[in-house]
Amino acid sequence: MEITPWEKVKLARMSLRPTGLDYIDRIFDNFLELHGDRYYGDDHAIVGGIASFGDLPVTVIAQQKGRNTKENIMRNFSMPHPEGYRKALRLMKQAEKFHRPIICLIDTPGAFCGIGAEERGQGEAIATNLSEMMLLKTPIISVVISEGGSGGALALGVADRVYMLEHAIYAILSPEGFASILYKDSSKAERAAKEMKLTAQDLQEYGIIDGIIEEPQGGAHNDHDQAASNIKAMLEKELKELINLPIETLLEQRYQKFRGI
Repeated sequence: MEITPWEKVKLARMSLRPTGLDYIDRIFDNFLELHGDRYYGDDHAIVGGIASFGDLPVTVIAQQKGRNTKENIMRNFSMPHPEGYRKALRLMKQAEKFHRPIICLIDTPGAFCGIGAEERGQGEAIATNLSEMMLLKTPIISVVISEGGSGGALALGVADRVYMLEHAIYAILSPEGFASILYKDSSKAERAAKEMKLTAQDLQEYGIIDGIIEEPQGGAHNDHDQAASNIKAMLEKELKELINLPIETLLEQRYQKFRGI
């Protein structure tokens, strides 16, 4: 049975879906979390650190949702502040220095839009990530594991390979926000979801993403291990290709990839 875009939105937002840390625990070994942006503080909405992918050292960065209200408050409902994006960039620059590939797991409704975040330069932090990621001299793979919303998601999405899970979504803003702006009525979010072309299938057709990762029957929440195994298989394939490319070729292909979108 075909799943509608709005049903995919609801699937992507399910609290039972695997989170970034769920995938890190199942895909990588020896994960060592690193904290702080060295400017302001640590942002719990973004988890990042060093890990092993088989015999390969990698840097992993994930936007992290909670399982319940308490965890979601601690993680700010996976809506990063500027210090979260600056922490991510610090870890990316460290990965570049030590020639580690970067794996980003995207799962956010969008960057936090509170007064404090704006005062500390939310827009600048996102823009800096976009420009710096384009030039990082190490392979980057980004995976939208559930919800990829707005610039908050794109700040981890400038990569050599961009994949989405089968029932994930990736869009400029939420369907509710789109409906509020375009139709002046947030209750028309279901209609907006259809018109926004936010599903993995739509985005692959338009060439925005490089591929779709199959989910277990009914969705990733039904089998966390299988969902993680499917992501791992993709990473094995893509990393094998990317780490063997000369850096000049890697950067040129990344540039042309985003110029062509």
